[in-house]
Amino acid sequence: MDRLHAMRLYTRIVELASFTAAADDLALPRATVTHTIKALEARLGAQLLQRTTRRVRVTCEGKTYYQHCLRLLADVDEVEANFREAAIVPRGRLRVDISATLARLLVIPALPEFLARFPQIELDLGTGDRFVDLVREGVDCALRVGDPGDSGLAGRRIATLPQLTLASADYVRRHGRPKTLADLQQGHYAVHWASPTTRRPEPLEFVVGRQRRELQLPGRITVNGADAYLACCRAGLGIAQFSHYRIAEELADGRMCELLPDTRPPALPMTVLYPPQRQMPARLRVFIGWLVELAATRFAPSRPL
Repeated sequence: MDRLHAMRLYTRIVELASFTAAADDLALPRATVTHTIKALEARLGAQLLQRTTRRVRVTCEGKTYYQHCLRLLADVDEVEANFREAAIVPRGRLRVDISATLARLLVIPALPEFLARFPQIELDLGTGDRFVDLVREGVDCALRVGDPGDSGLAGRRIATLPQLTLASADYVRRHGRPKTLADLQQGHYAVHWASPTTRRPEPLEFVVGRQRRELQLPGRITVNGADAYLACCRAGLGIAQFSHYRIAEELADGRMCELLPDTRPPALPMTVLYPPQRQMPARLRVFIGWLVELAATRFAPSRPL
């Protein structure tokens, strides 16, 4: 039995929690997968996985073995990659997940240059606001705005995005332009953004001096989608907060108005996330490098708002 092959197969079963899914992912017969794991457990003298008709559970011994496999496979991949590095040409399919807004406004317009630079890379681009499990779904990387939290993923921050507090020109005509945070609490309304995870409306945030302040304004509409949030603000339904790149054109032509520019919301990090403890394929490495270049050009610190 090829030990490295068995280790790679075992780690994929653990990550997907399924023999069948791992067999499909690695293009192997289901019987081969079952036989390989039985032989592996026999050689180790330990049960790694508990199988039922509906699910696969990792035993305590299996969890320990999984962590060792990750480290050993990463070392093997790194050694081989170091020898291939000089001759390797980035190639193959790259699965990337990006929010629809970032894809439309930032990434897709610049993709012709990337594909011309790396003609042997094919991109599978997923767009949406839903949570994507990179490991289980076989996604190579995700571009996210906001605090990535403790996701267990590796990450590289590529930009910091300024945020603005905004309202439509129609809203300002009807409700006036607040000059202080106290003014906001006198007859003003917000479009409520509900977190997809907590389902609770998030407050508006402001930075006063070096302190962060939150205000929960009244509002008659709550949304949990980025496009709907912007559409409601455009329609004059309330005040909202956005990254500058999303509304730059509307701000320039007067359709949207910035409010309280001296107490802007906290800036948001933009981060590329990818699975840890794996030797990074050349296609992923060059794509992340290209995103860093793109962000540096588009979101340079010296670039005025």
